Amino acid sequence: MQSLEDILEEYEFLDGDERYRLLIELGRELEPMPDALKTDATLVRGCSASVWVYPTTGQGGRLHFLADSNAAITKGIVALVLAAVQDRPAAEVAQTDIAARLAPFDLRNQLSSNRTQGVPNMIALVRDHAARLASAG
Repeated sequence: MQSLEDILEEYEFLDGDERYRLLIELGRELEPMPDALKTDATLVRGCSASVWVYPTTGQGGRLHFLADSNAAITKGIVALVLAAVQDRPAAEVAQTDIAARLAPFDLRNQLSSNRTQGVPNMIALVRDHAARLASAG
């Protein structure tokens, strides 16, 4: 997965339609999420499309997320959120201001409110899971 900084560098050079294509491509590049993990427990509430996020813990207590969506643009937004935190230590993820890291993408003005309404819930889910792991460790 590309770093959020690398994605932003590319994103800033593109216009509206090309930005949509970039988001769709980012979504396609997400690691496949097994259908068995797409359950009510992994469903992110408040999204207009179905979004599933499944956290795992990798080597050295680093968080690794599997995610999917049934909408291409939404899946790209999920990929952006994950690019901000993927494979980082739980304590670091819990302290990361993901919304601030995504702010340069100006998603609210680039996409419809339907597309972005679930982003805060997605961010909360990621940070809450990280905080639980960090406090348990």
